[in-house]
Amino acid sequence: MVVGLLTVELHVPGSQSLKDKRMVLRRIKDRLKKFNVAVSEVEHQDLWQRAALAVVTVSTDEKHADRELAAVADEIERVEPGLITRTEVEFLT
Repeated sequence: MVVGLLTVELHVPGSQSLKDKRMVLRRIKDRLKKFNVAVSEVEHQDLWQRAALAVVTVSTDEKHADRELAAVADEIERVEPGLITRTEVEFLT
């Protein structure tokens, strides 16, 4: 069993309030429901224009988990282009 963790740092320049940021994050989370992942905002909850999401998947194969997390990052970029400032992938076996 392999647990894959994708950490995504986002900059939301158009956000003027926490409500604006939450709308963007909700849109992203809703689009990620089609993947077999769990998503949570893990940092910067009190900042208007910054967010960090943790995306987790469980698989029997590290390559499969890596492909799934890469697809998630691609979907975030497709839904909200230009917001991703950093991504990091870790695997726990």
